[in-house]
Amino acid sequence: MVIQPKVRGFICTTAHPDGCARNVEEQIRYVQSKPRIDGPKNALVIGASTGFGLSTRIAAAFGAGAGTLGIFFERPAEGGRTATAGWYNTAAFTRAARRAGLYAGNINGDAFSDAIKEQAIETIRRDLGKVDLVVYSLAAPRRTDPRTGEVHASVLKPIGRPYTGKTVDVSSGRVTEVTLEPATDEEIRGTVAVMGGEDWRMWMEALLRAGVLAEGAVTVAYSYVGPEVTRPIYRDGTIGRAKDDLERTARDIDGALRPIGGCAYVSVNKALVTQASSAIPIVPLYISLLFRVMKDKGLHEGTIEQMHRLLAERLYTGSAVPVDELGRIRIDDLEMRDDVQREVAALWERVNTDNLALLSDIEGYRADFLKLFGFGLEGVDYEADTDPFVPLEG
Repeated sequence: MVIQPKVRGFICTTAHPDGCARNVEEQIRYVQSKPRIDGPKNALVIGASTGFGLSTRIAAAFGAGAGTLGIFFERPAEGGRTATAGWYNTAAFTRAARRAGLYAGNINGDAFSDAIKEQAIETIRRDLGKVDLVVYSLAAPRRTDPRTGEVHASVLKPIGRPYTGKTVDVSSGRVTEVTLEPATDEEIRGTVAVMGGEDWRMWMEALLRAGVLAEGAVTVAYSYVGPEVTRPIYRDGTIGRAKDDLERTARDIDGALRPIGGCAYVSVNKALVTQASSAIPIVPLYISLLFRVMKDKGLHEGTIEQMHRLLAERLYTGSAVPVDELGRIRIDDLEMRDDVQREVAALWERVNTDNLALLSDIEGYRADFLKLFGFGLEGVDYEADTDPFVPLEG
């Protein structure tokens, strides 16, 4: 079939296997162009098929030579429907890793469930013995609590009062104002249950009990802080409440890992185009302005540059891991530079539908969005018949 992008709102319902493979190959080449990282030997990546999780898996494998076990929840091709981008990404990564002689195991299922945790533990015991890096990079709209069976849903809302701010329709380029009503207490609780630290804690407790964490094991989960302009909807909103919980959980996990000499960190990453960020009102407009400023200054990074820097310049330097006053690793340091944020804030005040193309990098945002699904990659023939049925080995 000829596979073209079909975009609905903030999601693309098709994915291109050859384009996804090319995206993975480009990330691998970037990592291979850098000095080798004296990093993890075996890594468990929970949420390994897209975005920051995929890039961390690539950086650990091809930067440090790590064996990796990836956990994800993706759908294969069926009938006239393509597989999800994460399926194709993981298939491409697995092929490349095994060609390079690296262990690459995969578990496709609900990472929130006890069954997948047990399957991961048994796979580690059988294939790796122990892991010395655990990456927690899940982004999901809902979660079923394995203890109670309750289904929690996450929402993207402010807390306390409505918020009105600028937003952009990425497809049309129309800049408008959007008003978001405040979350209820139940919505706040649900968002924390899905996106907070509870499941990360469950993973680490299970791995500790099973004895599959190596001496000195490190675990890291991902967060975001962002600027004042996104604060009401992000850091001061429901997602921010969940991230506060995630950061508190990191301190608890850190204490639990001390007997084996381990550590737990939250890494605050840069604003980038991911499937998760695309769903947040206001954020795509901010990212488009940010890209313009950072590209003009030669500071722009994608997920692979971010995650390579996390491993090479933060976690595995041979010295103490640098953290901020709250104990967080900051890989958003370039985004949050004073000069960058001043220029973005000035553009935010001026931007409208008429000057969007001039003031922002909306085209770069659109290109990065399509790239998530394997479209717009150089060297891929998008007019050719392509087999969507790509096998994914465990």
